[in-house]
Amino acid sequence: MPSQHIAFFLSELHGGGAQRVTINLIKALCDRDIKIDLVLAKAEGPYLSQVPPQVRLIDLQATKLVASFPKLISYLKQEQPQYLVAALHGACLLAVWAKKLTNIKTKIVVTIHNTFSVEAKYIGLRRKFLPTLICYFYPQADKLLAVSEGAAESMAEALNIPVSQIPVVYNPVVTPELENKARETITHPFFASEIPIILGVGRLKKAKDFVTLIDAFVRVRKVTEAKLCILGEGEERKNLETLIQKHDLESDVSLPGFVDNPYPYMAQAQLFVLSSLWEGLPTVLIEALACGTNVVATDCPSGPREILAGGKYGKLVATEDPEALANAILETLKTPISSDVLRSRAANFSEDRVCDRYLEIFNN
Repeated sequence: MPSQHIAFFLSELHGGGAQRVTINLIKALCDRDIKIDLVLAKAEGPYLSQVPPQVRLIDLQATKLVASFPKLISYLKQEQPQYLVAALHGACLLAVWAKKLTNIKTKIVVTIHNTFSVEAKYIGLRRKFLPTLICYFYPQADKLLAVSEGAAESMAEALNIPVSQIPVVYNPVVTPELENKARETITHPFFASEIPIILGVGRLKKAKDFVTLIDAFVRVRKVTEAKLCILGEGEERKNLETLIQKHDLESDVSLPGFVDNPYPYMAQAQLFVLSSLWEGLPTVLIEALACGTNVVATDCPSGPREILAGGKYGKLVATEDPEALANAILETLKTPISSDVLRSRAANFSEDRVCDRYLEIFNN
């Protein structure tokens, strides 16, 4: 019999960083004599194929996340796992509410994947009461975990609690599978030439600020020949395509959409750029380092400064500053950091180290 029973709760498994790192953590825990349930409001998304066969997949078959609430309560009453680990705000709130409405002993673990002080300004515009709900109900979870020091500090300030009450557990990013996948071939035409390739990866949404990356690329192209490839899908696609057309860059900028395996793109690009307005702990930045790829990142709250050790492992620039971003790109292309140095830094975010940290917190 497994020594522990841990459940993870997400809305779905579409192509976001929180979904990807949850799958990585689940894979690592599968080797630790632990019974794992993956509870999804709706079992859909490209990461479904990566769920290990020994994990029990619980599909609540809800049309929307909030509609999964009654079935989530039923699941918890029936199965009563020792821990329910929730990711992203909607799922986290439902998990806390489900515990409050039942007498179960399951401990609710809320994971914080972004910098709340910045994120709240944007989510408040779309979902007015969500920041208020978070500030009221998150302290009622059994455990709060943050993916970076910056994310922990921001949430602790919002909740008016000591930051010591929010342990930091880095995302499990570096896996043996990553190294193997990075060796796969790419059919994208950009990667068949000798022209330097600048890569961006992430959902096409405002938070990732690919507009600034494209504006920076316009400046880079005035100095040197290069190509820009941005992997991901989202609501900003039309705006980005319009911007690309405006600058007559259709032959130099590609938006291939969501790619299930971005690692060979990272491994073969000359430079990875993170242009985000905010993050929690940007998984893609660590993945790029693990592929030995040089990086440039905005010094956004939070994560890039921690990952890059204040700029030791890649240049940091201000957000929404295409001129500074372009200069950092050009300087890095001219004087790159050794791939071995970058890979050694990424080893701090290996799945084994992170898995040990999770179990340490769970068992205390």
